[in-house]
Amino acid sequence: MKKIMIAGATSGSGKTSVTLGILSALSGQMRIQPYKVGPDYVDTKFHSRITGRPSRNIDSFLVPNNETLKYLFERDTNDLDLGVVEGVMGLYDGLGTDKDAHSSASIAKALAIPVVLVVNGRSASTSIAAIVKGFLTFDPAVPIVGVVVNNVMSQNHYELIKGAIERYVNVPVLGYLPFKKELALPSRQLGLVPDNELPEVDAKIAALGKLATAHIDLNQILALAGTSVDPQAPSPIVTHQVALTLGIAQDDAFNFYYQDNLEALREAGVVLKPFSPIKDKTLPADVDALYLGGGYPEEFAAQLAANTEMKQAIRNFSLADKPIYAECGGLMYLGKQLTTENGTYEMVGILDGSSTMTPRLKRFGYCEATPAKSSLIGMAGTKLVGHEFHHSVFAAQSGLEPILHMKKVRDGVVVDEWTGGYQVRQTFASYLHVHFYQSAAVFNGLLDRLGARIHASH
Repeated sequence: MKKIMIAGATSGSGKTSVTLGILSALSGQMRIQPYKVGPDYVDTKFHSRITGRPSRNIDSFLVPNNETLKYLFERDTNDLDLGVVEGVMGLYDGLGTDKDAHSSASIAKALAIPVVLVVNGRSASTSIAAIVKGFLTFDPAVPIVGVVVNNVMSQNHYELIKGAIERYVNVPVLGYLPFKKELALPSRQLGLVPDNELPEVDAKIAALGKLATAHIDLNQILALAGTSVDPQAPSPIVTHQVALTLGIAQDDAFNFYYQDNLEALREAGVVLKPFSPIKDKTLPADVDALYLGGGYPEEFAAQLAANTEMKQAIRNFSLADKPIYAECGGLMYLGKQLTTENGTYEMVGILDGSSTMTPRLKRFGYCEATPAKSSLIGMAGTKLVGHEFHHSVFAAQSGLEPILHMKKVRDGVVVDEWTGGYQVRQTFASYLHVHFYQSAAVFNGLLDRLGARIHASH
């Protein structure tokens, strides 16, 4: 499989538009595996929509072992033509000031992925050459192989920028995307609005594909791409087969799941039965446990509140002392109420507390979590890594005590500490998103506490 990374000089440079344009332009003629650097759940849905292949997250904080990260990147790729990796934020942006702390640049170096740098050409010409030169010299070990210019106002504007880069920097300019306000994808909470909520998304993606075909040298990008081989190694975390049927919430309100997490569950023998808290009236038959991922329950609060049959079914499941694991949006749904700008809505009510949407982001970024007592997510004292990203606060009533000690460490210094995560019977919910591939102990411990039974050797 050939491989290339599309990275931005900064957030907002246009790397997502360029990535979607390239995916759209090439997906009809090549078998493409898309990837996203970092913990983002929304960009991956756009990738998957275009390529028909689930996009994978490549994140060195959530998956701290480089060999495991390499395994996740290369697995099941022998029958593919191209891997396209969309970067995160700016090329060197990560955790703190260290350019190698979980940045796109660090991933490119660790996995030997050639980088196409996307720069925003609006309101500049020769100055873009200085920006590109700075990116090339800042860390010569990062394999930047070409530049694409976004937001170009005219062909003459592009020729000025291209000429300046070629005069002052030894790197090929691979083309551009013209400024098209009507093709901008709307954002929500520092990310794109999910594809399933955009009525004209396919037309916009097709238009980006046509622009990429017309203005970007796709053949040169393919020539500059690197190559990787699927080692066909065994999974580092799936060590045995289990018997477990897991009901998983999957609809417009709940759809934030890492593809590698779902594949790990299936590979371990777990049967996943999807259900919709918005539309379904009953849980799937014969499920041993439930998994409620993140999403945007606040956008569908009225429908979730109106589905009293599903809320009662989930309450009964918990009251029967069966395991429920919930992340972020799942936490908001399992509380008593959810308050949005449109009103207050009754939720499931397993957790004695309520969520309120806030105008500003309350938590954002990588964090470490340690359970103060044994729970569904881990035994007391277990060290977990994860990611929080939410525009809501959960206020617990007296008697519902948090069990996770949370902290954020940046440049080796603890910059924030807080508590979170709640367990009632065998129901655990928190704002924390975790990647199962952080360790075999985390994955197999969770399977065990969800009620999995070992039934065969792997």
